[in-house]
Amino acid sequence: MSRDYFGFSFIRSTGRNSTATGVLNNPADISVIVVYFLVVLAVGVWAMIRTNRSTVGGFFLAGRSMVWCRSQFDLISANVALIIYSLCACVFQALIVVVILGWLFVPIYIKAGVVTMPEYLKKRFGGQRIRIYLSVLSLFLYVFTKISADMFSGAIFINQALGLNIYLAVVCLLMITALYTVTGGLAAVIYTDTLQTIIMIVGSFILMGFAFSEVGGYERFQELYMKAVPSITANISESCYEPRADSFHIFRNAITGDLPWPGLVFGLTIQAAWYWCTDQVIVQRCLSAKNLSHVKGGCILCGYLKLLPMFLMVFPGMISRILYPDVVACVDPAECEKYCGASVGCTNIAYPKLVVDLMPNGLRGLMLSVMLASLMSSLTSIFNSASTLFTMDIYTKIRRSASEKELMIAGRVFILGLIGVSIAWIPVVQSAQSGQLFDYIQSITSYLTPPVAAVFMLAIFCKRVNESGAFYGLTIGLGIGLSRMIAEFAYGTGSCVNPSDCPTIICGVHYLYFSIILFVISCIIILGISLMTKPIPDKHLYRLCWTLRNCTEERVDLEQDDWVDNSKSNPMDIKELEEEPSLCKKAVMCFCGLEQKKAPELSPEEQAELQKKLTDTSEVPLWRNVVNANAIILLCVAVFFHGFFG
Repeated sequence: MSRDYFGFSFIRSTGRNSTATGVLNNPADISVIVVYFLVVLAVGVWAMIRTNRSTVGGFFLAGRSMVWCRSQFDLISANVALIIYSLCACVFQALIVVVILGWLFVPIYIKAGVVTMPEYLKKRFGGQRIRIYLSVLSLFLYVFTKISADMFSGAIFINQALGLNIYLAVVCLLMITALYTVTGGLAAVIYTDTLQTIIMIVGSFILMGFAFSEVGGYERFQELYMKAVPSITANISESCYEPRADSFHIFRNAITGDLPWPGLVFGLTIQAAWYWCTDQVIVQRCLSAKNLSHVKGGCILCGYLKLLPMFLMVFPGMISRILYPDVVACVDPAECEKYCGASVGCTNIAYPKLVVDLMPNGLRGLMLSVMLASLMSSLTSIFNSASTLFTMDIYTKIRRSASEKELMIAGRVFILGLIGVSIAWIPVVQSAQSGQLFDYIQSITSYLTPPVAAVFMLAIFCKRVNESGAFYGLTIGLGIGLSRMIAEFAYGTGSCVNPSDCPTIICGVHYLYFSIILFVISCIIILGISLMTKPIPDKHLYRLCWTLRNCTEERVDLEQDDWVDNSKSNPMDIKELEEEPSLCKKAVMCFCGLEQKKAPELSPEEQAELQKKLTDTSEVPLWRNVVNANAIILLCVAVFFHGFFG
């Protein structure tokens, strides 16, 4: 018998291919899941103890101590929800953009000595309004896309495996996620992500083998996919349930294609540039690397790893439609509601259902636990980066004299509020863009991120751009993007069966084309206003833009730092250090990484040497040549795959 949980059924409604008791009811699966999560938690606790989490640099950047393989394995895990529901074109485009990230963008960020992306824009343009704007926008984007989508993805896995209601599944997902995010900082996130990514890849290879075995190989897979249609169509148009003729091609018709090729080539590249080169979640992993060679090596490794989802997740997801056409390809709203609780379609459960139904006992438990743990790690990465943005770019405006301990507490408390807002947004994620999570994520980013990508690109490669141009380019671009996004959500995105009545003049332009238009308009506004206003003198731009990246002169910052560590001069902090805390307080402080330790005071010369090390981009010639050669090979691989699957 089912019971209610705040108005939601504790057990999901049963469909034709599901049971109320769930699938994970055998000792092998349960044992594997318990052991796996114990190991992951042990790794997180080990990283928590091993690293210094009581400072801003230790908690948010892992002390810049991560080697190339660890920090970039985390890049894969940090966008695992997008990978699971990805399109191959998006995967292949990342191969090109990660090279741009490691060779063009990160060297500037390191030389600038920044922790967050809004902090870079503050150093580059001066003033506070751009920094606050980008911080707030980034936090909203985390809620609209990353956090809510990851929660939804994880809940789908739990729903398919255990039969729990999607909201109760989210609560279960968050309980373990919050544990080592709040306690361990970035180091714990990266160490656990490294373990989970390796096991996820191994498990995905095994699942791919089972999936292709079921359909009889790649050629048979292509043949059967084009015939995979649901048995119940209820007199609905064939175009709504038959596979597209161009399903196995990246470059689709520029007018009638669901993802037109000009949009993929240019629009998706703009979004990829924002995501990989300017987004806090991704760049923060690069900034935690030991040196620039480790950054570049990690970007190359990340690029090669991004090849795998095409074969390990995209193709198996398509095979799921072949094996379960009535569920994955359902078109009748009533039938879809039975299977996945969403009347607009059930494509989001394709991969989770394949894992649950196809994998044998034991391996099923391992694969489910790995996917869930990776989704949780993706959440922890986002939580850590969102906490960094709020703490360093917003809270320091409110509390300029806050101690480092206060910043650590503020960042952790902020995560809890972020979680609540994200849960409330999940129903929108579930029904938007005909129930297709990938399209939902891409559409939101198409409406909100092109102006940000334009500002960063011009800030780095055009020193003539100034604060006025950047600010008005961002705000006008945001207004245009919001007008499209609000209209689309107001009218509803609809589905093939029940199309939206949004006017063609508003919603008729494909979201990838809209991304291109918005990017071009933003660039024109930024450059136009900048050329009509006073330029920024070079003395304020040393090592902040590409043409001045190698200048050795001392830079005169346009704005002073909002927050500096004043604990050494604060009598209250000194008194607190001298007092012996109680055993209970000491245990809590140690668990949360807030323990106060007396550190040796550095001389001005030692502080200058430490700062020089943190902003150093020099490379050993041998390793520079090695990573450069591998970058060329990776770009050639990207061109080959685009041509082969084009």
